[in-house]
Amino acid sequence: MESEINRIVHLLQGNQSPDGAWRFCLESGPLTDAYMIILLRSLHIDDEEFISGLAQRIAALQMENGMWKLFHDEEEGNLSATVEAYYALLFAGHSKRDEEHMLAARQQILAQGGLSQTSMLTKLLLSLTGQIPWDAHVPIPIEAMLLPRWSPLHFFDFVGYARVHIAPILILTDRKLVIQTGRTPDISELRIPSTADHHSFAARYFQKRIEDVIRFLPYTAQIHQEALNQAKHFMLKRLEADGTLYSYLTSTVLMIFALLALGYPKSHPIITRAVAGLKAMACHRNGQIHMQDATSTVWDTALLTHALQVSGVTASHPMVQKAGRYLLSRQHDKYGDWVLHNPAAIPGGWGFSDSNTINPDIDDTTAALRAISPMQKTGMAYQRAWQRGLNWLLSMQNDDGGWPAFEKNTNKQILSWLPIEGADAVSTDPSTTDLTGRTLEFLGNHAGLNVRNRNMQKAVSWLLRNQEENGSWYGRWGICYIYGTWSAVTGMIAVGIPKEHPAIQKAVQWLLRIQNHDGGWGESCNSDIVKSYVPLRASTPSQTAWAVDTLIAASSTPTSPMMRGIQFLLGNDAESDWTLSYPTGAALPGDFYFHYHSYRYIWPLIALGHFQKKYG
Repeated sequence: MESEINRIVHLLQGNQSPDGAWRFCLESGPLTDAYMIILLRSLHIDDEEFISGLAQRIAALQMENGMWKLFHDEEEGNLSATVEAYYALLFAGHSKRDEEHMLAARQQILAQGGLSQTSMLTKLLLSLTGQIPWDAHVPIPIEAMLLPRWSPLHFFDFVGYARVHIAPILILTDRKLVIQTGRTPDISELRIPSTADHHSFAARYFQKRIEDVIRFLPYTAQIHQEALNQAKHFMLKRLEADGTLYSYLTSTVLMIFALLALGYPKSHPIITRAVAGLKAMACHRNGQIHMQDATSTVWDTALLTHALQVSGVTASHPMVQKAGRYLLSRQHDKYGDWVLHNPAAIPGGWGFSDSNTINPDIDDTTAALRAISPMQKTGMAYQRAWQRGLNWLLSMQNDDGGWPAFEKNTNKQILSWLPIEGADAVSTDPSTTDLTGRTLEFLGNHAGLNVRNRNMQKAVSWLLRNQEENGSWYGRWGICYIYGTWSAVTGMIAVGIPKEHPAIQKAVQWLLRIQNHDGGWGESCNSDIVKSYVPLRASTPSQTAWAVDTLIAASSTPTSPMMRGIQFLLGNDAESDWTLSYPTGAALPGDFYFHYHSYRYIWPLIALGHFQKKYG
């Protein structure tokens, strides 16, 4: 165990950037690479080396049956990912229609219903480039931007990461932009007419209510233009220094197309700066290029700094001090949209990406605070940052007792009725098990709070109300029930809930029932789709570390299942199969998952460090 800890510490020391950060690739499916190829070609930016690197990665991900998939055990593949990949390879000029692998992809697309059965974002991309008509992908008029606060729906009822996508989408849907060049491929033969009604009765009812409210605004060209202006100014006011919108690739690409729809020339400085910001988000590996939807630099650096200290590296070590100085430089001092629902708080949180300065979140804030907590003895700067971050974190607790990811009390259930695909998953920011549990773990183990505190009691009560029948908890931002269970159990124990509590013992028994024969744990991304635990039938390092860490927190002495999990962690890194790259980070259920290249080091290091500290 000592040898494995030392190996990881030595590896991390060699990978640290000069500014103290760690920069690992945040990997996802082909969507972001396809978006970038289509954007560059549409803007006549023919950077062939860059486009070729993106296309090579896309081509390498294709399955033998012609499909692309989002995770290893998505057995039939993913139609939207396949359409995006097929289209991008043609756009890039990397592949020809008559090549065997492209014919296989085409056959699969037609067999699964064609372009009309793809996701909303895929349809938007296809409409933008003239492949399918501008049907009502988002049947909400641009005038919705002008709805008052008292209306059933207001634009700022959406959570921030939804707003920055909805604003450009409303512009594009209104303007019905079609942008084609001499290199735009024609894949209209993949259209199969569909009469299916994808919108529920509730969605149609909700759309009608919006239209009823908008009728109070007499339609004039001036009002219509004002709504377009509001959507445009909303985007431009939230640009980061690198030109990206909220540090996300997808929202930035949509923004660029929206600006084109509003008449901006392709050479406008806002557009060229945004493209440069996007290209800076690329990660390069083995001749291939991958577009990250966001860079995970702050998240990775905060977690790794904490993991190193858990494993025995002192807060005064030069490696930890360098990382600490980087984290201090990334603490937010600007007011973001979070202040609309939390007006009394002052800035003090941390964001996910290196370029993020206005969109802090709970997870990154607790991660950064854990990392700098032991450093408070080494300087006043750390003490001030820690207190400011702690105050912001405490102020963000929802009224129901839990913690959201980004914005306080942003959970208006009526938004789940929206006639937008996936609205129930991405429109709001409710309390979640993982955010609530991880926040409790920080507050209990690092800030000295316990269940005698009323707010901690509210959080524990929220967790207990949301435990699944089988003893697990669902985690929103990781895969999935193992992640949520680890968060809840370690959080409740940290604030003083006894290990013998029935809810904790029920969770432990659930973990023991799903342990694999090799001693590890593994859960499928399908869990995130069906909202019920689905075994992976294999073990992954991060999920095994979460389960082991849970058992360590809930047991006074080492147990046999715990030791089998430790043995898996000690022997797993020598292997190099698909389990090491399986995505265990969640974003959009059924459409977007992340493989954090840092996770194979972070979570095993924390679990091994906790084992040594607790049991000697």
